[in-house]
Amino acid sequence: MIITKTPFRISFAGGGTDLKEFYEVYGGAVVSAAIDKYFYVIVNDMFDEGVRVSYSRNEQVSTVDEVRNDIVRECLRETGIDGHVEIHMVADIPGGIGLGSQSALTVGLLNALYVYQGEQLSSEQLASKACEIEIERLGRPIGKQDQYAAAYGGLNLFEFEVDGSVRRERIRLTDTDFKRGDRRLLMFYTGTARDSARVMTQQFDETKNRSETLLAMKQQAYSLREELVSSGFGHSVGSALSVGWGLKRTIADSMSSPQIDEWYETAIRAGATGGKLLGAGGRDFLLFYCDEKHQDAVREALGLRELDFRFSPYGSRVVYFA
Repeated sequence: MIITKTPFRISFAGGGTDLKEFYEVYGGAVVSAAIDKYFYVIVNDMFDEGVRVSYSRNEQVSTVDEVRNDIVRECLRETGIDGHVEIHMVADIPGGIGLGSQSALTVGLLNALYVYQGEQLSSEQLASKACEIEIERLGRPIGKQDQYAAAYGGLNLFEFEVDGSVRRERIRLTDTDFKRGDRRLLMFYTGTARDSARVMTQQFDETKNRSETLLAMKQQAYSLREELVSSGFGHSVGSALSVGWGLKRTIADSMSSPQIDEWYETAIRAGATGGKLLGAGGRDFLLFYCDEKHQDAVREALGLRELDFRFSPYGSRVVYFA
């Protein structure tokens, strides 16, 4: 039996510049961090022939081609496993909530299946293969940041080069700086169901028409990296979140909604320094930077369910092997 543990992520700046249509022309840059919410994948030998898959539904099929979960099916094909295997997938929080859960699953499943086959891949290899499966094979209108955040963990600047390669720069902060970020970043669940596929498709389609905006978002990722290195999670992070959110919401008119705008303004009036929406329109989270003295006021004003989280230094890893 093999169990992998793969982190979800929060994106601070540059989201959207990791889309192929943009970075192949201009190059992209994103600042993101892994958090202590995880996707767990369990892979085990199965005596019977075929494949058994357990997630929000159960599948028992004779061949890999019959697996309905497209990520599981493509990961099995990629690793050359054709049967006598069972796969269980469990997450700390549900998918489709703006924290890179789909890519965490792909990275964690690939990690488990390759180890099951007796091979240990690097973080770069896991991320690259996950991108190939999600973007190239399955045609998802998504970027590359989530796969790399899940594979590497930690706080990073990822640069997406015009040739398709990805460069990772780990942003090294002191424990004190990370703890300040843990204390001052608040995340609230909106529970607002929107058509995330439509939002992502619109953002994907508008990429070539919004190059100036995306270039500004790319530059903001570099500016935020410098702010973090020099000052850690100081007040400027809140302002950076707001600037980035203001830029991103101009790319697709469905990126926000009147309700999300109202929650955002409510939190700012209650004392948050800045914030943004995480995700592309599903049941997303609002992320805010807020001094401790104003946090109770923000919580009371919003009345939304809060998700407590901390930064995670680790990417996808095997936590059990037997």
